[in-house]
Amino acid sequence: MSAIHHTPRLPATFNRLAWSNLAAQSAEQIALVAAPIAAVILLGVGEGQTGLLQTALTLPFILFAIPAGLLADRISRRRLMAGSEALRAAALAAILLLIWLDWLSLPLLALLGFVAVCGTVVYSVAAPALVPSLVTPELLPSANARIELARTVAFASGPALGGVLVGWTGAAPAFGVAAALSVIAVVLLSGIHEPARMPVPRRHPLQEIKEGAAFVLHHPLLRPVFVTQFIFNTASFLLLAVFVPYAVRRLGLSATGVGLTLGMYGVGMVFGALLATRVMRRLAFGTVIGLGPVTGFVAACVMALTTLIPSPALAGLSFFLLGAGPILWVISTTTLRQSVTPPSLLGRVSAINIMSYGARPLGSALGALVGGFYSAEMCLYLAVAIFGAQALVILLSPAVSLARQPDMVGEPAKA
Repeated sequence: MSAIHHTPRLPATFNRLAWSNLAAQSAEQIALVAAPIAAVILLGVGEGQTGLLQTALTLPFILFAIPAGLLADRISRRRLMAGSEALRAAALAAILLLIWLDWLSLPLLALLGFVAVCGTVVYSVAAPALVPSLVTPELLPSANARIELARTVAFASGPALGGVLVGWTGAAPAFGVAAALSVIAVVLLSGIHEPARMPVPRRHPLQEIKEGAAFVLHHPLLRPVFVTQFIFNTASFLLLAVFVPYAVRRLGLSATGVGLTLGMYGVGMVFGALLATRVMRRLAFGTVIGLGPVTGFVAACVMALTTLIPSPALAGLSFFLLGAGPILWVISTTTLRQSVTPPSLLGRVSAINIMSYGARPLGSALGALVGGFYSAEMCLYLAVAIFGAQALVILLSPAVSLARQPDMVGEPAKA
């Protein structure tokens, strides 16, 4: 597995999943941009109300990741993803209809946006659990790289496309395009053949959730991965929380300059995703896992250097590294998670991983607190320390010692 030079082609049924993922992720990004713009332009709301809207659009990740993981382990993952994407398409179409009828209000936009993001959460949890049933173990790194490439392309182009659509044609067409992309994702999912899974006895939902959490927190490889990811999300959103005012005040960037600098994050993600399969063939599996956190630490150091050398180029390099290195982390750790987790637990373990996103508001709040009492520069130095902590956690773990991708595990033997 570690020295394949002529990797077999990914199967057609997986390619349908990859294209579906691109459509779904693009729909999500376009809608996430269109919602606050519609709130400001059509409804005339202020910063405080748009903040409440953004809260509504992030809450589903905390509230429904675990239930989504439980469902993904109980029923067909393909059907669950198709249903969730159809739910998102219906919510986006409802927003479009309300705009045309001039009935849209902020509470309705927040409610329908919340419903649409619930579809995103379910899709995001179920997709990594479905992949191992569609490809052979040696193709998992290539398959995960393809999934992440689709996500990064959507992440880099979706917001720009959403902004252009709203700017040229108004908010309604943007929601229409997003809804159409969700429908395309559903159609693509309908053509996927999902192998039947071994039936698992039903138990109390809380017991099943506890089983998934215990598996992650007690596993010698997955526990440090989860802790590292939680700390990484805290540090990255601490940095993002203060960058814009810091860039304008300290680096002298205009609004366009800030946008271009932040855009280097997406460029780095695409670059890393394109190289991921090649890197994973040439380096030890554990080395690739360690690359992401170490690169994140280097990126934080480069950003902190701008306090001494106020260079926009250094800030752009920092965001490029923050995108390129951690995308290797996502691909390698997703492959690790899929390899060491029994198939019946994959949905719940994937959901626990999504729960690490709960550190993002913690990082933003930390940025507001430290930046408000001290300075943005102090936030950048604190980010270096936190990024250093997450790199230390993974470098001291057994995960970085893995010479190759672990063998796929089956279901545990019954007593």
